[in-house]
This record gives sequence, C-alpha cells and structure tokens, in this order.
Amino acid sequence: MSARLLNTADASFARDFAVLLDRAQGVDPAVEQTVRGIVDDVRRRGDAALLEYTQRFDRLTAAQAVQLEVAPSRIARARESIPAAQREALEQAAERIRRYHERQRIESWDYREADGTLLGQRVTPLARVGLYVPGGKAAYPSSVLMNAIPAKVAGVRELIMVVPAPDGAVNDMVLAAAAIAGVDRVFTVGGAQAVAALAYGTDTVPRVDKIVGPGNIYVATAKRLVFGQVAIDMIAGPSEIVVVCDGKTPAEWVAMDLFSQAEHDEQAQAILLSPDGAFIERVRAAIDTLIKDMPRAAIIEASLSSRGALIHTRSLDEAMTLVNRIAPEHLELSLADAEAWLPKVEHAGAIFLGRFTPEAIGDYCAGPNHVLPTAGTARFSSPLGVYDFQKRTSLIGCSAAGGARLARIAAVLAEGEGLIAHARSAQYRAKP
Repeated sequence: MSARLLNTADASFARDFAVLLDRAQGVDPAVEQTVRGIVDDVRRRGDAALLEYTQRFDRLTAAQAVQLEVAPSRIARARESIPAAQREALEQAAERIRRYHERQRIESWDYREADGTLLGQRVTPLARVGLYVPGGKAAYPSSVLMNAIPAKVAGVRELIMVVPAPDGAVNDMVLAAAAIAGVDRVFTVGGAQAVAALAYGTDTVPRVDKIVGPGNIYVATAKRLVFGQVAIDMIAGPSEIVVVCDGKTPAEWVAMDLFSQAEHDEQAQAILLSPDGAFIERVRAAIDTLIKDMPRAAIIEASLSSRGALIHTRSLDEAMTLVNRIAPEHLELSLADAEAWLPKVEHAGAIFLGRFTPEAIGDYCAGPNHVLPTAGTARFSSPLGVYDFQKRTSLIGCSAAGGARLARIAAVLAEGEGLIAHARSAQYRAKP
C-alpha cells in the first residue's frame, strides 16, 4: 500500500496534479434535505424537537430538555477525576494556547482631527458563542481548548458548549477541558439539532451570536444553513498536510507525519514534495512498514490511496510553487534552513518549521490555533483567533466646523447619486 507516485518531469504531471487537487465537495441533496428538516423542526418546536432527535440519534432519553444540561459540579468533578498526567497536559496546553492568543487582541482606537472631529473604532467581544464538540466516534478535548480559549481571551461573556453523548456517555477529558478553558454551560446534544438550537434558541438552550467547532457532514451542513441567522467560523473540509523535505529527515518521521493527518478521515490528504527521488522511495518503504502497527490503518490506507501523493520535484523552488498552488491547511518545511524558505510560501494555514516540528505538536500544545482553513481556502482565510470573537464598530463624531466641512462634500456626492434626502440632511449641517 502506498500513495501515488508523481514526478513533475513527467508529461502527464499537470493532469495528474489537477486530479489530485480536485476538491469538489458538492452538497449531498439527501443530506441537505434531512438537515433542513431537522433545523426547521427545532426552530418551530424548540425543546420538544430537541428531545426527540437526541433520543433518536444518541439514544439519550430525557423527560425535560433541562436534563440535557451537564451540572457544573459534574464538569468540575471531571477535571479532578481524570488521570493526573492528562490533567497536567491539558493545563499546560491551555496555558500555551492562552499566552499565544493574548497577543491577538485587537484594541479600540480613535483620533481627533484639527477641527475637533472624532473618528475611531470600538472593539467589543461577542456576547454569547456556541461551541460544537464532536462526541460520536472519538473525543476531542483539544478542540475544546482551541475554540474556547480564544473566545474567553476576547472577552466573550457566555460560552455554550454542545457535545453529543451517545447512550448518555460524556468523555471526562472533554468535560475537564471545558472546565480548564472556562466554558460556562454544557449541553449533551449533538448533530444538526444542536446547531439549530444554538442558532435559534429554545426554552432551554440559549441563542448564540456565533457557532464554532468541527463536526461531521450533518453538522457542517447545518452550520451552512443557519449562517446569516448567526455567524459561523468556517465550513471545514477534510484535513490536509503537505511536507516539503530535502531528503535529510528520517524517512520514518516523514511517513508518520503523513499518517498523522491521513488517520483523521478517508478523505484527508497527505502529500510529500521532495527533489530527492531516493528519499521518496525510503518514505514509501517506511509507509509500508509502519502502517502495520497503526490502529487506524484502514483509514490511513484509504486516505493515502485515494488522495495522497509522493511527488518528486526538480528542485525545492519548484516544490514551493506547488505548495502555493495547493494552499494547504498544514505545511511542514522539513528542511535544513526552514526559515530561509518562508518568503517563498504565499498560502498555508499553518507552517511548521524544521525537522523537529511535527504538525501533531500544533494540533495540541504549541499555542497557535489548530482550527485552520482547508480545501485551498488558505488563499484568503486565516486560522481561528481572538479576532473571530470580536466585532468592530466605527465611531464618527463631528464638531460644528467639521460637520459643516464634511456635509458640503457629502451633499455633492449624494446629489450625484440622486439621493436628495441624503443631500438635504447633510446641507442642514453645512449652513454657517
């Protein structure tokens, strides 16, 4: 088993590379119809619909929706009940994430012109944010930290977390992460119904201003449908990694770095770019050897076989050109002088510099956010950050002299657009 081998010198490379980058992810009409029905039902019937869907999909029965909320004492107890090593790791990761994101705060500012006119920008946090945390196939306490901590650093007053609890089971590490990150309330509800409850509010689940956090295709579709009613972080696609290597990093390291994203999902994409053909063969051999010990081997094999590639380039410069065409979510520069190559990178969600910086460190504890743009959207999108939980309001305050001066300009422009009420409104202030 291995990813496909490509060579930029081959006549077929342009076609093969285009196929590799085909990220067309059309909306499944059946999924959208199902999700739309759930969202509309929760919007109309609120708690009653929420209870029905939670029983149907998670086999969790509650007489009243209030029973879906996790008691604060349960959350606090989870922090103390998990193994000390896990608690310490979560706390250390949280501290690093917090310190990094504290540097991202955007502050209000203003200035006065010579005539006394005040202009500025007021920056305020969102009032209430909803955080979706997956809880079906696996537990993701790292997602709790990465989404909740920037929100709290921004000053969000209330953070509402929803997490599915199949058969009533909630992962203690997820609850411990919620306690450490400062989540205010937790509800054991998931899927499209949880997104709808956050977007529209029910008698029990409060309506939020923004929904963040990863989820499956039903969650992603629900977020897309409620966008506009609330803000959302992004519609994330499958995970991606591109490794650029000069051939000097141990092949086993690079193979495992490719595995680290391939194990997420059969649709995840892992690509190696290197000008060293012999090294590519060593990585290929390492993949075949190491896959035997991987618990998620079937997922890794499916990902690498369908969407992975080991690409032999003519040079590192050519590799960087391909990186910018891919615009990957994660980019590892496994090079002798990685920082020297940074100016060549135009598009990437996160860049991991040097042989000793695997992407996995960024997923958990380096500090920068692991919520990153996928599917080539790094061309115009950024990682999740404090700025995603702040809003900006313009400030304009004219003095009498300043108002008269600006009113004359505004009146001319308004008349040119045929908006006479605008012009008259300004002209009233333009009179001496």
